[in-house]
Amino acid sequence: MNTSLNWLQDHIDLSDCKTAELADRLTFAGIEVEGITTHGAGMDHVVVAQVVSSDPHPNAERLSVCQVDDGTAEPRQIVCGAKNYKVGDKVPLALPGAVLPGDFKIKSGKLRGVESNGMMCSGRELQISEDHEGLLILDTDASPGTPIGELFESDTLFELEITPNRPDLLSHLGIARELAALAKRPLKGVSHHAATTVSQRPATPEEITLVAPEACPYYTARRISGVQVGPSPDWLKSKLNAIGLRPINNIVDITNFVLFEMGQPLHAFDANKLDGGICVRLARENETFLALDGNEYALENDDLVIADQSKAVAIGGVMGGEDSGVVEGTTDILLESAYFTPSHIRRTSRRLDLSSDSSYRFERGVDPAQTAGASELATKLILELAGGEAEDFLLIAGEAPAPPAPVALDHERAARLLGVPLSPDDMGSILTGLGLEQSKDQRWKIPTYRHDLERHIDLVEEITRVYGIDKIPAREQAAFTEPSKEDARYDAYLRLRQRLVSLGYHDCLTIKLISQDQLADDLCGLRMGSQTQAVPLKKPLSQDHTTLRPSVLPGLLDVAERNIRQGAGSLKFFEIGTVFSKHVKSPKVLESHQLGILLAGDMADHSWHGKPREADIYDLTGLIESLFENDKQKISLRPLEHESLLLAAEILLGKAVIGRLGQVWPKRARAMDREGPLFVAEIDLAKAIKPAAAAEPVQDLPRFPSVTRDIALDVPASMPNAELASYFSKQNERLLVGFQLFDFFSDPSGEKLPADRKSLAYSLTYRAADRTLKSEEVDAAHEKIVRGLEKMSDVRIR
Repeated sequence: MNTSLNWLQDHIDLSDCKTAELADRLTFAGIEVEGITTHGAGMDHVVVAQVVSSDPHPNAERLSVCQVDDGTAEPRQIVCGAKNYKVGDKVPLALPGAVLPGDFKIKSGKLRGVESNGMMCSGRELQISEDHEGLLILDTDASPGTPIGELFESDTLFELEITPNRPDLLSHLGIARELAALAKRPLKGVSHHAATTVSQRPATPEEITLVAPEACPYYTARRISGVQVGPSPDWLKSKLNAIGLRPINNIVDITNFVLFEMGQPLHAFDANKLDGGICVRLARENETFLALDGNEYALENDDLVIADQSKAVAIGGVMGGEDSGVVEGTTDILLESAYFTPSHIRRTSRRLDLSSDSSYRFERGVDPAQTAGASELATKLILELAGGEAEDFLLIAGEAPAPPAPVALDHERAARLLGVPLSPDDMGSILTGLGLEQSKDQRWKIPTYRHDLERHIDLVEEITRVYGIDKIPAREQAAFTEPSKEDARYDAYLRLRQRLVSLGYHDCLTIKLISQDQLADDLCGLRMGSQTQAVPLKKPLSQDHTTLRPSVLPGLLDVAERNIRQGAGSLKFFEIGTVFSKHVKSPKVLESHQLGILLAGDMADHSWHGKPREADIYDLTGLIESLFENDKQKISLRPLEHESLLLAAEILLGKAVIGRLGQVWPKRARAMDREGPLFVAEIDLAKAIKPAAAAEPVQDLPRFPSVTRDIALDVPASMPNAELASYFSKQNERLLVGFQLFDFFSDPSGEKLPADRKSLAYSLTYRAADRTLKSEEVDAAHEKIVRGLEKMSDVRIR
């Protein structure tokens, strides 16, 4: 919310407070200050000057040498490049020593050899306006030398982020109340608009009917006749402009002023466009509504509308209608001030994708006690600025919600929680400053605008905020909790991250939303089966973020592309993150955790030893083996047909498929400016990791040497390595402790080997745990394995 410092000072004296001090107070109290900007011309050494003469610069065609009257005895010489002025015009003049916005310091000096003693300014240079096409020509009777701040009021604007539980801060009065408590300063005035002196009368059914009290329990209206719609006065325009609102007319501007003054949304209907009395009801079947934004909305049965006897004239708490709004010819108005149930307004606003300053406040909850007071303030301003005559009474329908229940404060418990020796009187003083009142039973009466205060701990939090959380000493104290499955999973993922980082891979964190283009990429569907589909957003914020990601690979590919275009020679990235999908027959969104790996480029840094080796598919498979293999389960690969991958394969841990890997097609890699191979893998961590296995078993180093035997096999070209690897793994030979494929050969020409055959060479390792093996033992074990291979279909020993 944009908050004007000048506006705040209508309620609290902050003249001796620096901007940084106010920002710190708000921040430490839990109100985030997202930005601070200064508007206007309240700066030193900037005055009104009148152009006395203007002559061409002797050394520059585009410059002029001006003599200006700045209120001193002698004219001042200024070199100027603007052309939109004439002799006799009054303009802003920044004198030497002035510091303009952007820390631009004005000094005397020479421009193309001619002395210049200041600078005549544009509106943008003073941050008075956005005009920078020439000098700001002042239409004023002010005499030369008048400080420019007397013509343009300066203001400081705080951009505040208000949390959903504090709707009372969505107004200048609310922020002023908060600052009064934090700075221990009084508010100006007594009633602060909440009280009302106008008489109230229950509305008859012909005047106001509440058909949906569950959505609108309290509704007020007041008729004002004979108004004259026109421009607002300068003071009102200035306040609205300061917070970024465009003035429209005096009636609409008054309702906007009250909204940002008190936090109570109002709406003014053109009474002559209403057909009979007001009916607050739910929308009818297939009812449509033309709103003030010019769009027509299809309403549903749970949408609240404000209607007359023939049609809806407003979407309750969200936006008024185009056909009943105040226009230039309006003479009679009906002023609405109401309390709407937050959940109803939130549901309608979200469903229609229609948000306004009013709905933003109603869906968080406004103060029901100020409903009548806001109406009275607006009525007073309307009569003052637009004339007319108001009815002597406020029409009331329904009842305002009950005030919050009193809350008891245990001083001893509060002191223990705070960790500082605050006395009951100190705590009471803080709560009183926040608007709470202590009752006779020692409980605290909660203001109607603080519905977030419900429990003892809420009062302790308020005391902490005002006392200053920075004043409370830190303590290393925590309660023991039993480890949970979530803790074990977190620890397992953390170990996996640490392992990958130690191997030289970079941990990435990418956004969980992807675009339709990314979703259409076959790589994105690497893990999607025929019975699962992606999860689109109902109301995406942009075309780049339309769908919950079903894979982490799109994000990793974007990271790789950016690094390639920055000249990175080695790409070693991974991400552990949540992915989303749903079953085609169920709306339930499924979440799982996935490890994505991307590998390409050099495997080591460049050195004088020559160009390092480029990554290949074996580096990726070796990495996966090192991460997930264990004594009981080995990693194996099974060929997979995939449109976007070469060398595509399923990754198996034992017999379970835990993921997939492959090489990105060269055409796709070249689109990323990658000329060499690029490899990717994605692994379902729920299947690959058992969180309970916190520590890996430790094995003793072998005490006795191993013996190797090589074997070359002539097999069909279609036979995968995984089939032979499975054979070796299943051998019931206690001396065989390992095997490794070390050579592959094929000859498409058929000259050295038939084109439909290939040669695979393996190294088999034998070892005994209790002795050094003899050649006879190794030969016997090896011969047993060879005989088994000879029995396999279409396998020949070379």
